[in-house]
Amino acid sequence: MILIIDGRSGSGKTELAAALLAAVPSAQVLHLDDIYPGWQGLAYATRALPTILREHRWQRWDWVTSTRAEWHEIDPARSLIVEGSGALTQQTRELADLALWVEHPTELRMARALAREPSFAAHWDDWAAQEDEHERTNKPRSLASMTVNGANLAGAAEAIASLL
Repeated sequence: MILIIDGRSGSGKTELAAALLAAVPSAQVLHLDDIYPGWQGLAYATRALPTILREHRWQRWDWVTSTRAEWHEIDPARSLIVEGSGALTQQTRELADLALWVEHPTELRMARALAREPSFAAHWDDWAAQEDEHERTNKPRSLASMTVNGANLAGAAEAIASLL
């Protein structure tokens, strides 16, 4: 089972993935934050993800050294939750059993994202432009099996966990 969670920064993707993992501890999570090669890397991760899902392995990006780091294996026998902006495209949707779009108002997303990572403020506009391009190019909302309200992540996780 492959579940893809996409949405804009601060919408609640990581929180939803954590809640699902807590409910289904046998699952594994791939955070695109570990794939993006820096603050200009959304499109790279979007292009790389289909290969990662087919080959069951990925190389972590080290944000401190700005270099590629160790390789990680994905166990194809276990459920996989992939979360991150740029995760949902036509190619990844074809490989996934379920795909979610997490929606939340911009002001609340920004507050959530900056509370988690204050240094993101310097990159917010550039990252938002990359998210805009992802939405224009890949139309992830239309590919999603369902839209999740970023204000009700616990309720969504409870409902979705039974599918994993």
